[in-house]
Amino acid sequence: MTIRAGVESPTYTAPAAGTPDISASPLYNADLAPTPPERRTWSTYNIAALWIGMSVVITTYTLASGLMAQGMNWWQAMITILLGNTIVLVPMILNAHAGTKYGVSFPVLCRASFGVRGANVPALLRAIVACGWFGIQTWIGALALDALFGAAWSGWNGIPGKLAIAFAIFWGIQVVIILKGTEGIKVLESWSAPLLLGGGALLLWWGIDRGGGLGRILGESQKLQQGSTPFWALFPAALTANVGYWATLSLNIPDFTRYAKSQRSQALGQALGLPTTMTAFAFIGVAVTSATIVIFGAPVWDPVVLVTKIGGAGVVVFAALVVLAAQLTTNMAANVVSPANDFSSLAPRRISYVTGGLITAVLGILMMPWKLYADAAAYIFTWLVGYSSLMGAIGGVLITDYWLLRRRHLALADLFKLNGRYSYSNGVNRRAIIALVVAVLPVVPGFLRAATTPGGAVPNPGFTDTLYTYAWFVTFVLSGAVYLVLMKAGGDVRTAA
Repeated sequence: MTIRAGVESPTYTAPAAGTPDISASPLYNADLAPTPPERRTWSTYNIAALWIGMSVVITTYTLASGLMAQGMNWWQAMITILLGNTIVLVPMILNAHAGTKYGVSFPVLCRASFGVRGANVPALLRAIVACGWFGIQTWIGALALDALFGAAWSGWNGIPGKLAIAFAIFWGIQVVIILKGTEGIKVLESWSAPLLLGGGALLLWWGIDRGGGLGRILGESQKLQQGSTPFWALFPAALTANVGYWATLSLNIPDFTRYAKSQRSQALGQALGLPTTMTAFAFIGVAVTSATIVIFGAPVWDPVVLVTKIGGAGVVVFAALVVLAAQLTTNMAANVVSPANDFSSLAPRRISYVTGGLITAVLGILMMPWKLYADAAAYIFTWLVGYSSLMGAIGGVLITDYWLLRRRHLALADLFKLNGRYSYSNGVNRRAIIALVVAVLPVVPGFLRAATTPGGAVPNPGFTDTLYTYAWFVTFVLSGAVYLVLMKAGGDVRTAA
């Protein structure tokens, strides 16, 4: 693509007249090029459907289980989930703005603050986390397929290596979708959203009807509380974990909003789709699981296992479609688009979006997701909280740079130049790297303690452990403050003309 002067739309800021052709730049390829106005077709519904598709997934359904296992009751868990997703919505919308205004993806936006070469640092950190998530969601999808195949066909359970086969099938389906590119994801999300909402509503109706009413089943929810940790002792880490759940997307949301019709579409679509769906589906998980106590005499947290207990082959087939849609929509949007762009940005001339997506699919296996997801408490307190510290630090730099220093002005063509406004020192803005490192250092001791403690919950926590429970908040604020001070002290704020 060639960037030309005179191309204008309500969401596009064209380069100044005379801007040279950047298609020959080593930092350019067709996938990383700014999205032209004619391809910005995502409406408020498309953005909301994107979030519905990503939020309605088994990990959201069981999200409250880890909180209640530690001692929260159902409404405390719901408040924590709602608050966490409302908080993360703020940096989500702020980072999304540049994607919609300039049509740029996350790794390209990073070039303004980290430098055209230094941007590879946050891009790679984001990509590695996405690979881990891709593996986790693929593993969950494989477990679901294994259970559903076993319920639909008794002979399945006698096949050697059946779980590995289910994993390979689900992994292969995703690879096919990767080959279709981002437009395939838009179609997948838009068509899947009604199916996912309908499936969740039917499951809730079944639980209320068979469980004797909503009041009765919520009364049974106290039996889901396994721990005795006081709410206010548990709340900080739980809130951080829920912010961390989507801390990754709060960075790379420009990968999607670069296709939005307007700022209103991206902001309203996200506000309608994210906190409401996350809280509602987590509530369905709690309510239906509580109903299983009444119906079966014991809680059944896993929705796949539950479906096999509910009905015959027709129910199992419908459930298989819903589970497949849920896992696919989440994995394709949340855990493929970003790393595909991120890996592409490392070597734009050699790695395309599709190649980056295939790299993600392979690394997702190598990261052994079955271990990452093995323990619910460790999953929340080590995995979610741990990587949120990195995401918070990167987000603090990006938002401070774009909103406070550059006041939403970027020199679009210079994002693709080795010797432009964002070249800094050999392509790296050392001030951004310093801010990133300084912000993360205070939470490292707490992370190491949590990572080496079974379940991730440290007994008798000290100051560094308490600091770690606020990891995302600490690193977000600290990185933004350090970056702001360093950039103003160095006088190196290069805004667009």
